[in-house]
Amino acid sequence: MSRRETDVFVIWDDSFTEYNFGPEHPMNPLRLDLTAKLATDFGLFDNARVHISGVPEVDEPTLLRLHSREFVDAVKDAERSSAIDDAAAQKYGVGTEDVPRFEKIHEASGRIFQGSVEAARAITGGNYERAVNFCGGMHHAMPGRAAGFCVYNDLAGAIDHFLAEGYERIAYLDLDAHHGDGVENFYWDDPRVLTISLHENGRFLFPGTGFANDIGGLSASASAVNVALPPRTDDADWLRAIDSVVPAVLREFRPQVLISQHGCDGHRLDPLTHLRLSVDAMRRAAEWVRDLADDYAEGRWLATGGGGYALVDVVPRAWVNLVAIAAGADIAPSTALPERWKDYVTAIAGVTPPEVMTDGHDGMFASWAEGFDPESDLDRTVMSTRKNIFPFYGLDAYYD
Repeated sequence: MSRRETDVFVIWDDSFTEYNFGPEHPMNPLRLDLTAKLATDFGLFDNARVHISGVPEVDEPTLLRLHSREFVDAVKDAERSSAIDDAAAQKYGVGTEDVPRFEKIHEASGRIFQGSVEAARAITGGNYERAVNFCGGMHHAMPGRAAGFCVYNDLAGAIDHFLAEGYERIAYLDLDAHHGDGVENFYWDDPRVLTISLHENGRFLFPGTGFANDIGGLSASASAVNVALPPRTDDADWLRAIDSVVPAVLREFRPQVLISQHGCDGHRLDPLTHLRLSVDAMRRAAEWVRDLADDYAEGRWLATGGGGYALVDVVPRAWVNLVAIAAGADIAPSTALPERWKDYVTAIAGVTPPEVMTDGHDGMFASWAEGFDPESDLDRTVMSTRKNIFPFYGLDAYYD
């Protein structure tokens, strides 16, 4: 893994914690607070190469290029009033169990959206090759509907900015345990945008989509790549799946920028999914994405957070590793967590925090180059994706 130090643009201020569906909701803003404080205690936010930026108010014309006026107005109505019509909630997805209303729902959702747009602007402006918005990653939001804890789709906002700036080949890689259905939906029929999602099989997990034969619209065949992983997929199989599909497709697509979503809800401690990953695997994947951006996208890389509901044990470690890796300031897996941060966790959450930066797994896996095993659920899943996608790129599903 390469470790090239470079300036990285990081979106953060405390106002992001206002994206708050309430204390009983899985997407608790404590995960963002703990991530920022851990990054601070590791000195990352004081690192000369890490440039922290807050976010201005949402640029509504940009938002409305992607989301319908009726939907945005419905979100604003939910911000102003606690009375939500059942039919409107059903139509626009706001005021539901997944996406409850809260007083600043439009403002806070718009801030996350704008954060990823600003991260994209930092790259197109030429001052940065890499940018991180760990508060972003709202990949389920649709053009006219909120879904899956996501209101506005910040990833589509970033992609839209690159397209507006003349980029013609944009690759989006989604490592969340849930299918990146919203981003795929926005660009389903746009050959300029390649979406790759590795996620738990939709037969077992929301949103129930993202199968190997979902490959894009008629005008953009093979622009959508889906690997629907079996439940209980562990580190070795997850890394094997990434290795078996992502580098080859990116090499042939030749992206001008790589956008990645690093939802960490595939961890074995996550309460909402059935994958069995470790922080070590997520750390290695982030290093891979950095290298893939260097190899195939001239170093241009925009990374976001995403899902992740083990608020103390997983999210802060996964995303602090992500920020460090983006800056080329990688933190060794066995590094002890700062005492000040652990004391804060105990005081605010009343739980015992982890001791070191990863889970102590070795990150080993069998490369696809070692051969296809037809008896393996994982290999059959991967082969299905390869057979549906690889021929469009002039690749052999068995040997490339």
